[in-house]
Amino acid sequence: MCSCPIINSQCWLWWKLVYVGWSVLCSVTTPDYQYCSQVFSGGNVASGLYVIRPDGSPTALTVYCDMSDGGGWTVFQRRTDGTQSFDRSWVEYKHGFGDLFSPAGEFWLGNDPLHRITSQGAYDLRIAMEDFEGNQRYAEYKNFKVDDEKVNVYQMHVGEYSGNAGDALADAHTHTPSVSASASGSRVFKFRTHDHPSSDETADARCFRHSRSGWWFSRCHSGNLNGHYYQGPYQALVDDGVVWYTWHGWWYSIKSVVMMDFNFSSFHSNRKNRSKVMV
Repeated sequence: MCSCPIINSQCWLWWKLVYVGWSVLCSVTTPDYQYCSQVFSGGNVASGLYVIRPDGSPTALTVYCDMSDGGGWTVFQRRTDGTQSFDRSWVEYKHGFGDLFSPAGEFWLGNDPLHRITSQGAYDLRIAMEDFEGNQRYAEYKNFKVDDEKVNVYQMHVGEYSGNAGDALADAHTHTPSVSASASGSRVFKFRTHDHPSSDETADARCFRHSRSGWWFSRCHSGNLNGHYYQGPYQALVDDGVVWYTWHGWWYSIKSVVMMDFNFSSFHSNRKNRSKVMV
C-alpha cells in the first residue's frame, strides 16, 4: 500500500504510482502549487515527488520536495553512488536527466526548469555534502537565481554564504572573467558544457574544456559538484572529480551531494525556525 502526503481537499489531485525496482513512489498532482514551499505550507510534511507548475511554465513539472530542515526545499541535483554519468551535453543539462523516481537516484532536474522555479521570488541555495568517511558539511547561499537560456545562458546568481563546508565560490569573481558581480552585489557564474564553450580563451575557458560535465565553472573545478565520480582521493590528468575545494581540496571526490533551493520570500515565517541540521 502506498502512503502519500495528504492534500487539501479543495485541490484537484490524483495518485500516480511509479514502480522502480522494488520501490513504489507516489506523485501528487497539485496544479495550485508553484514551488515546494507552497506544498509544505499546504500541510504536506512528507518528502517525495510532487507535481508543481511554476509561474510562466508551459507545462507542469514533477519535482522532489525535501520536507526536512524546515520543509519546502526543491531538490534539483543528487549524487549518491556514480550510477549516472554527469558527462552530458548542453541539451541534456537544459532538459534534465537521470533517475528522479528512485529514493536515492542520481539526477539533474534541468536548467530550464531551474530557471523557471528560481524566477518566482527570492531563493536560497543549499548544498548538502558527505564524504567517504561519513563526515557531513553544507554550504548555503542567499539570492540564488538561474537566468534564462536565450539571453544569459543559464547564469547562476549567488549572494551571501553561510555554512561549514567553506565557500568554494568566495573569491571567484576576482580571479575569473567568466564570473562577474551583479548590480545587487551577488556573484554571477556562466554555465558551460564541453559542447557549449565560452568564446573567450581565458584559463577558465580552457579548464572546462578538459571536463565533460556541465557546471558554473569558476577557478577551474574549485566547486564542480557535477564532476566525474571517484571514490574519495583520486589521481587523474585534471582535477575533474566531484569537488568542493574549501572542504577537501581539488583531489578528493565527494561521496554524495544534494543541491536544493527554497523560496525564501514566500515562506519567511517557516524559514526563521529552520535549524542548521544536515539533511
